[in-house]
Formats: sequence, structure tokens, C-alpha cells
Amino acid sequence: MTVLRASLRNFLAHKGRMALSAVAVLLSVAFVCGTLVFTDTMNATFDKLFATTSSDVTVSPPKVDNPQQTGTPDSLPASLQARLAAVPGVAGVVPEVSSQQATVADSRNQDIGSSTGAPTIVGNWNPTQTKAVTITSGHAPARPDEAVLDADTAAKHHLGIGDTLRVIAGPGDTKVTVSGIATFKTTNPGAAVVYLDTATAQQVLLGSHDAYTDYALDAAPGVSDDQLKARVDQALGGGHGYQVQTAAELTAQNQQDIGSFLNPMKYVLLGFAGIAVLVGVFLIVNTFSMLVAQRTREIGLMRALGASRRQVNRSVLVEAVLLGLVGSVAGIGAGIGLAVGLIKLMGALGMHLNTADLTVKAATPLIGLAVGVVVTVVSAMLPARRAGAISPMAAMRDAGTPADARAGRVRAALGVLLTAGGGSALALAAASTSTGKGSGLLAVGVLLTLVGFVVVGPLLAGLVVRVLGTFTLRMFGPVGRLAERNALRNPRRTGATAAALMVGLALVAGLSVVGNSMVASATSQMDKSVGADFIIQSGNGNPISPAAARAIHAAGHLSHVTDRTDVAATVTAPDGSRDKTQLAAATPSYTDDLQAKTVRGRLIDAYAPGAMSVPEGWATTHHVTLGDRLSVAFTGGSTARLTVRAITSDDTVFDKGAMYTSIAEAKKYLPSATFPANDMMFAAADPGQQTQAAAALKAATADYPQIKVRDQAEYKSMIKQQLDQLLNMIYALLALAIVVAVLGVVNTLALSVVERTREIGLMRAIGLSRRQLRRMVRLESVVIALFGAVLGVALGLGWGIAAQKLLALAGLGVLSIPWSTIGVVFLGSAVVGLLAALFPAFRAGRMNVLKAIATD
Repeated sequence: MTVLRASLRNFLAHKGRMALSAVAVLLSVAFVCGTLVFTDTMNATFDKLFATTSSDVTVSPPKVDNPQQTGTPDSLPASLQARLAAVPGVAGVVPEVSSQQATVADSRNQDIGSSTGAPTIVGNWNPTQTKAVTITSGHAPARPDEAVLDADTAAKHHLGIGDTLRVIAGPGDTKVTVSGIATFKTTNPGAAVVYLDTATAQQVLLGSHDAYTDYALDAAPGVSDDQLKARVDQALGGGHGYQVQTAAELTAQNQQDIGSFLNPMKYVLLGFAGIAVLVGVFLIVNTFSMLVAQRTREIGLMRALGASRRQVNRSVLVEAVLLGLVGSVAGIGAGIGLAVGLIKLMGALGMHLNTADLTVKAATPLIGLAVGVVVTVVSAMLPARRAGAISPMAAMRDAGTPADARAGRVRAALGVLLTAGGGSALALAAASTSTGKGSGLLAVGVLLTLVGFVVVGPLLAGLVVRVLGTFTLRMFGPVGRLAERNALRNPRRTGATAAALMVGLALVAGLSVVGNSMVASATSQMDKSVGADFIIQSGNGNPISPAAARAIHAAGHLSHVTDRTDVAATVTAPDGSRDKTQLAAATPSYTDDLQAKTVRGRLIDAYAPGAMSVPEGWATTHHVTLGDRLSVAFTGGSTARLTVRAITSDDTVFDKGAMYTSIAEAKKYLPSATFPANDMMFAAADPGQQTQAAAALKAATADYPQIKVRDQAEYKSMIKQQLDQLLNMIYALLALAIVVAVLGVVNTLALSVVERTREIGLMRAIGLSRRQLRRMVRLESVVIALFGAVLGVALGLGWGIAAQKLLALAGLGVLSIPWSTIGVVFLGSAVVGLLAALFPAFRAGRMNVLKAIATD
């Protein structure tokens, strides 16, 4: 009880000095809890949506493994409806038509689909839809030229009753007038939804009035879902192949599908939260180390009065528990606020989530408390051990504990050993010829070098800070030299403070090297291997519709147009192994558009009748050579025996690992209805006609807003833009770790000012002005921040270069170091140092000279 009272008294007495550590705990816990609440809310929203829209039993087309991407949904025959209606226990059968492979445009020919990755869903209006939505304005579609639009999409694009929409799908397209606005009873998670009348939906989406995508069955009173499913299976006969699912089974499947997207996102966010927690550890260790050093005399007196080492140790750990509890409780509340903010942000981006569905599971606050308290206690263990080692004789000394020279030598040796081991692992990863083995070595190298730099940081502080001081501090005269000596006074403290910044900056530098190298590699590959003047794709990820493909072929000023698609097939090698894959089927001009290198044979020969190519790695693994005949079973079609006429190099970015054959050959073994639509097209302009050809292609695709025509420069820009967006998102997530690191610098300087109160008073007494004192603190902060930047950039460059060498195995062979980003890191670090010093410098400058000198 005495220890608890002493700990509580000390905690309250030094609460101001622990405030920034509490903020670090708060931010880390808030990130963890905010991520859990946000993803749990998204899961709950989708669960609610799935539960309200699932019928008692749903009958869907057979599930196909490795299906063909035709641009048209799989369907069921209309004749099946009567058979299902005759099943005992079926109260009603609702035929449904739905597709996520359509584009909807407004009267200005602008795609009104979601920009967040959510699908555009077009279906028929039927009784099942009333479970999910209600028409709040207008009426349901009663004619072929009418449609209902969801309220969120209508509001976003300023559409209303009477506006014209165009629905574009693989089988056809149609113009409709908005006759009604439907509002979701639950939350619409961002999809654009359009309902047509049934006949129009069948014709436009499926190309037939004799097909539906599924049937929704309602059970008669007294018949359970499981009983109805069993009766449907029995009525359809054994081996019917259709998917027959109860409401619970369909909901579970939908939850699994959405979980495959949400769970990785959750773990990625938690990973960045873990980085912030790691950075917070340095701050907390520094806080308790400095507090223990400042209370050396006090602890010595406690020991002289009979307190045991264990009691002193426990006293510090109890303070850590109190700090963890305060920070965690505040962090849990802040995390819920963060989740609400993310929900609002997603709403602004188009994914509408309702804060009324905010889900805070019982485990979330417990996880937050566990993270905050455990991390704080673990961080305080080393300072607590040092506190317990203080002898009673320390009561007769000034604050501060003498450094343990032997411990410093052991630490330095361990740090050098870890860094050397990590560097060796990175070097081996860079030289590896196996992606799997190299990835393992890279992970080991990153971990060891990170720990090694943290441990060896105090040893490097002396050298690096002196070099930095020569270039940045000496110009400020005596004040600059004082700032340098203050930074060198306690290398362990300087190293720990810089290490917090180092972690975030190392990740920024490493990822920037990888991202820049990927863009440079893709650009280099395009320059060397892409011969087409124009690359044509569907911007929403769907295949290019046949009508759009015909329009592209009809464009003028083109020397040739190439069709390309992926055809699903199972390839059987001579050794008997079977690989489910996608054959890149194209017209022969594809060899001019993408000049893939071969290690054996000529690629053009792979487009001859009865021929194909295989990639180098696959050929080596399965002992395939030129002239071998392979069995190729096309999904939904028949089996071919194709002869290997070329083996392509794996040293490429585009179409790496592809098996090539001609579209004409693939069409021999697949019915036209199941042949996949083009996923890409390429075009070459007539000599000297590139400008005219570009204009002709733009005009030809003007009626198809989903089609994107890009020349090589625009395609390179798109690749760079996509990678930049990804990196910017990662940098934004790393920002929290950097904020916590900045708090660490502020905390170290603030406690350092308190620790040096008498010294500051004496310097002021002998003539140091307030302005000079503040400048000294600011310069000390800048040099510590730059020290962290040097360590972080050095570490990040090592990680990035090793990763790029490993990526070279995947064809990304160009190393490009973004020196501008590195420069921004150093400049940003200096600015961070200045900002971090504002409060400590202001506090130091306001000290009363006489009181400071009299401080014990």
C-alpha cells in the first residue's frame, strides 16, 4: 500500500512531465481502437444489408472454377421457374436479373458509377428489392424506357425524376428515363444501383428474354429454409449443378466475400498502428529514464530509509500502469471519435455508412486497454530496473545516475553485431535468385538492421551529431556549439529520441525507393517492348463490350487494331501436372504491340494454327521444350492439343508468365456465347498520322464513357499516378508514427530543460540572452531531428535497394532513387525539429534566473 501511495503521489506530482507520454499512448490506442470500430461497423453494415435482402432459398447458376470473363452474368433458363414453383413448400418464386458488369451514364455521357471501387449494379425491379429499398419519389419502372435510381447516386450526380440515363452492357445498351428514386432501408455501402423492368433487364444484361440470373424462393408457412432447400434439391434431381442456398448460407457466403476485402484492410491499418506503438515505446522509455535520473536523490533517500530495490522497481512500474490506464481510456474514446470521422470521410468519398450502425464490440476497449497498459509497462521496465539499482549513497549526489561504461560497451558490440547480421541478410536477399527465399532474408534483414540501429544509435550519436554540427550549428557561434554539446551530453537519450523519428522516415525512404524503381522499371519496359501507339481499356475493370470493340476497329487513320483477352483453361504438362490458368489470346499483330522476348522459338509462330507459347519458368519447372504438345482444356469448352512453338522470357513486367495463343485458335474450342470479351485492345497509327488517329479513337469511343484510350505517355502517367496514390496513402498512415516521434522530441527537450534548470539559470546570469537560449534549444532539437533523418534515410535506402533487387526477379530491374524525396525528408526533419522546440524553448526563455539558480 505504501508503494502504491508513493507511486500515486509521484505520478500526480509529475503529471505535466508525463503528459506527452500519455498523448503518445492515447494516439496509439486510438489508432488501434478506431481501426477495430471502423471495420466492425463496416462488417455490421454489410451483415445487416445481406440479412435483409436474402430470400428464404436462392437458386443460382452452377459455380464455375476459373470462369470465362464474357461480360455477361451466368444465367438460368426461364423454364426452371415453373419447376421451382411446383416444389412443395414454395410459396412464391421471384425471377431476378442482376449484373455488376454494366456502365450507367447520364445525359452528358458521364459514368455515374462509384469512384471508390464499389460496383455499379443494374437489375430488374421485383418484390425482393422492396426488402432493401423503398421508392421515396416517383414510381417503379412500368415500361422499357423507365428506371429507378438509388437516392445516394441521384444526389451525388444531381439527377432526378425525368432525367435520362444510358445503360451499357455487353449484350446491348438502352436509354431510360428516371421514373423513381429508391432509398435504402439499410445503409447503401457506396454502390450505384439502377432498376429496370424485367424484360428490358433480360435483354440488355443477358441478351435473352428466356434467362434469369437467379430465383428467389419464399417458403410457405411452417416450412423452414433447410426443409425447402432439401425439397428443391430433390425436385431438381441429383447432379443438377445449381447452387441452392438458404438465407443463412447466402448471407455467410456474402460475408466471406466482403471479408476478403475488409480483413486485409483491417490488418494493414493495425500494422500501421503497430508502427505508431513501436515509436511510442521510445518516447515512454525516454520519459521514465529521464524522470528516474531527475529523481536520483529522492530514490536514494527512499533506499536509505529502508525501501528495497523491489519496492522502488515496483513504484516505477505502478506509475507506468497509471500512465497506461489514463492514456488508454482517453485513447479508446478518441478511437471511437476517429472511427466516426472515418465514416464521415467515406461518406464524402461515396461509401455511405451510417453512424447509427456504429459498432463497438466488448473486446475493443479491452484490446485498447491491453495495448496501452502492456506497452507502457514493458517500456518502463528498463528504467524501473535502473531505478532499483540506485544505491542509498545516491542521496548525497546531484540528480543523474553515472553511466555504466561496461553496459555501454556491451550495447555497442551488440548493436554492431545486429546491424552487421542484418546488413548481411539484406545483401543475401539482394543476391537471391528465388523470390520466396529472398523475401524471407529481406524480412530478417529489415528486422535486424532496425533493432541494430536502435541499439547502436548512442554510439553513432557522437560521430553523426558532430558532423551535422559542423555543417549546421557552427555557423551560429557559441550558441551552436552549446546546442551540439547538449545533444552529445547524453548519447543514449539522443539516440532513443532520434530512433523514434528514424522508424517512420526509414519506411518513407524505403518505400519511395521501391515505388520510384517500379515506375522507372515499367517505363523502361514500355520503351523497350511496347510498340503500340495506343492502349485501350475499360476504366471500370469490366471487359470491353463487343459494340465498343467494333467502334474501335472502325476508327480511321490506324494501320492495325489488336484484340486481346484472357481465356480460362487448364493446361496439362507432359509430367502430368495440371495448372488452372489464363491464356493470353490475341490477334497476331499483338507481337508488334508487345514485343515480348523469347528464349527459344519465335513468338509469331505461337499464333499459328494449333500453336501456343509457354513462359520460361514454367517450361523449366515442367521440362517443356519446343515441339511438345500440351493438353489445354478450355473452361466451358472442349480440350485442345496445342504445340509449343515459343518459350518467352520471364525478364519482363508486362504479361509476365503469360501463355500466348491466337484468338482464332481459342475460338475453335469455345462456343461464341462463352468466349470472353476483350480485356484490352491496342492500336497503331498510320505513319505520320498519330494525332489524327488519336482523335479518331476518341471520337469512336465517345459513346462509351467506360472506355479509356491512352497513348504511351498517358499510360506511363497512369502507372505513376496509381503508384503515387498508393504511396501517398501509406505516407498518410505513417504520419501518425511521425507525429508520435515529434512528441518524443518535444518531450525529451521539455524534460531536458527541467533537468538543466540550474544550468540554464547560471548561463542566463553570466550573460546568455533569452533569444540566445531559445535558439540553443531550437538548434539542439534540429540536430537531433536531422540525426534521426540520417539514420532513417540510411536504413530506408538499404531496405529499398535490397527490395528492388528482389523485385528485379519479377522484371522490375531498374533502380531509381528519388533524391527529391530524400531531400524533402531532410528538410522536413529540420522543420519538425524547429516546431518540436517551440514550447521547450519558450519555457526555457521564461525561467526566472534567481529561482533557476536556487533550484535543487
